Amino acid sequence: MSAGSGAKTPDHQKPFDAQGLVRVHFVAIGGTGMGSLAGLLKARGIDVTGSDKKLYPPMSTALADWGIVPEEGFDPAHLEPSAARSGRAPDLVVIGNAVRADNPEARAAIESGVPYRSVSDALYELAIAHRHCITVSGTHGKTTTTNLAAQILLATGRDPSLLVGGISLDFEGSFREGAGEHFVVEGDEYDTAFFDKTPKFLHYHPDTLILTSVEFDHADIYRDLDHVKSAFRALVTQMEPEARIVAAVAHPGVADVISDAPCAVVGYGVERTVGEAPPEAADWWGRGLEATDRGLRFELEARGAGRSFTVESPLFGAHNAENIVAVIAALDGLGVSPEESIAALPAHRGVKRRQEVRGVAAGVTVIDDFAHHPTAVAGTIEAIAQRHPGSRVVALLEPRTNTSRRAIFQDDYVRALSTADRIAIAEVGDEPIYSNTGEVTECLSAAAVADALCERGREAAALAEIDEIVDWVVRGRREGDVVLVMSNGAFGGIWEKLLVALEAAERET
Repeated sequence: MSAGSGAKTPDHQKPFDAQGLVRVHFVAIGGTGMGSLAGLLKARGIDVTGSDKKLYPPMSTALADWGIVPEEGFDPAHLEPSAARSGRAPDLVVIGNAVRADNPEARAAIESGVPYRSVSDALYELAIAHRHCITVSGTHGKTTTTNLAAQILLATGRDPSLLVGGISLDFEGSFREGAGEHFVVEGDEYDTAFFDKTPKFLHYHPDTLILTSVEFDHADIYRDLDHVKSAFRALVTQMEPEARIVAAVAHPGVADVISDAPCAVVGYGVERTVGEAPPEAADWWGRGLEATDRGLRFELEARGAGRSFTVESPLFGAHNAENIVAVIAALDGLGVSPEESIAALPAHRGVKRRQEVRGVAAGVTVIDDFAHHPTAVAGTIEAIAQRHPGSRVVALLEPRTNTSRRAIFQDDYVRALSTADRIAIAEVGDEPIYSNTGEVTECLSAAAVADALCERGREAAALAEIDEIVDWVVRGRREGDVVLVMSNGAFGGIWEKLLVALEAAERET
């Protein structure tokens, strides 16, 4: 909104003194973005308070480590001054995007007249503004790519700031505030708050945008793929002429949304089949992907410059090769040479719940991953098979999101899971799923997915209880198996239960 337009400033844009903040309160502090911003402000010496429903690791653990003790449940009393709350009311209230309009604590904050913000706006105003913002967006790969970009910037002496949608092993947390000019942030297309239904990534105003993929997701927000594309087009068209987009041009959805970009576009991609020719728009192209005992090796061509580089990384899978190429291309435009980026790659540790080994018991390796969209599921299975050649991949999937529980992805899950050797799918239950228009939509049938996989010659089962899945894994185990657990939630603590059960079974033999 331009100054002097005469339009009323929306309530959630009322100014506040960013330098004079003493207490900031977070409603629904347990979200990854919310908790990370809370941690960043706590590290600045600001008194951070917050509330949420019951919290779970890793964010519950992270908040405790940062010295933040949330109050359970939502109550207007949480906004009141007390000895435990700096003896004062909040100077700013941050309201999470999962908070409904009828939340009593959020309503009380708004009605009190205290300045309030969505987490996206608060992050921009308090941390991103006046820095070079590198926003990583797309349906897949955001977290790994964001973390990798920040890790390389740090390794090459740029001292970046970071906020990422996961717990970074490189930074031992989900945020970092550096003294350098760059802020690297994960930007997703989910809506911002009940009082602002625009996508979150529109609030970061990137100077450099990495666009990894555009597919249908978040079916509770978006009607279809075209609706998703409209959000990404809005992001692309808001870019300033002097900005830069680094785009995965081999992905049809990406190529579509960047067609009217008002700024420079740098294309990238990787060879998925041997001999695949790069798209004309691909300025950076990875080819000859090879899995080694240490990770990935491939050749990277800077096609415009006529140069080639050998890349080695501890990551596995073609999707991670794409993430690596995206970062090298983006940082090259910021003065970090490909040689510098490549030299920093071997030290990359990654992000929790991204191909994270939880333990080994009875000769079986248990791996945890955040994958839940069919494309991510397929890519992760591929990566695990590369990482553990000769081992059976036992894939366990919990389709728990509003999108993954819908029948729309049923056939896609069959294709994605069919490259595993054994598959168990958690049954999703019969709780209604509503579309963005309020209509009840058809639920995914885990049994139908399992039956289709069996028809393809795979051992597959649809199971309702966590203990049933654990028992199924243990009864059918072979030494050397790799169990890949895929969920964006807690999955009933199945990793720990698996390891305990496997150890018990080994003692009994």
